[in-house]
Amino acid sequence: MAGLELLSDQGYRVDGRRAGELRKIQARMGVFAQADGSAYIEQGNTKALAVVYGPHEIRGSRARALPDRALVNCQYSSATFSTGERKRRPHGDRKSCEMGLQLRQTFEAAVLTQLHPRSQIDIYVQVLQADGGTYAACVNAATLAVLDAGIPMRDFVCACSAGFVDGTALADLSHVEEAAGGPQLALALLPSSGQIALLEMDARLHEDHLEQVLEAAAHAARDVHTLLDRVVRQHVQEASILLGD
Repeated sequence: MAGLELLSDQGYRVDGRRAGELRKIQARMGVFAQADGSAYIEQGNTKALAVVYGPHEIRGSRARALPDRALVNCQYSSATFSTGERKRRPHGDRKSCEMGLQLRQTFEAAVLTQLHPRSQIDIYVQVLQADGGTYAACVNAATLAVLDAGIPMRDFVCACSAGFVDGTALADLSHVEEAAGGPQLALALLPSSGQIALLEMDARLHEDHLEQVLEAAAHAARDVHTLLDRVVRQHVQEASILLGD
């Protein structure tokens, strides 16, 4: 990436976006009839699929059951063709396990698990194509799938990445921007309350710049919320028409 200009003098990025501008987002709910909930999302060229089962009885040892809330189980995988490099293990590797843990922490903060004690909610997410912002796309797809399953949540969970280049905070990083290095963070936000479900940073960033980058990610996450809310309303309207209401 040496010599690549990530931000022009006119304030445009490599793909022509402004600093705080999202990539194009398209999403659909109810893509699998067999699952309790499902959704597909595209954020730029990053594509993710999420399916949800539950709440249902605990599978396996009943000792895992929690007396006061539901157990949230999240599993992440990526298709072998999702990146330019072929992977031998599309799931079960260290990165997949870490992503699954991050997703579980995120949705434990948002799902009203206390309404379903001694039960289990399964969230499976697969990345079909990775071009930056993988965690954010997974969270946003899973949010739509959980809502499609009718599982009560405190709020939407909306996620976005952000980085810092040449003194400017960039929202919704592409693969080119991520690969260039530099400080990057991923934020999952409950937009109505402003509560942070998960915040991760993978490089050092001076505290003088942290607020700027965090605000860029939060503002972008609220923009994502507007788009996801529109998808949910459209899905409900289409379902009502099919049911003849």
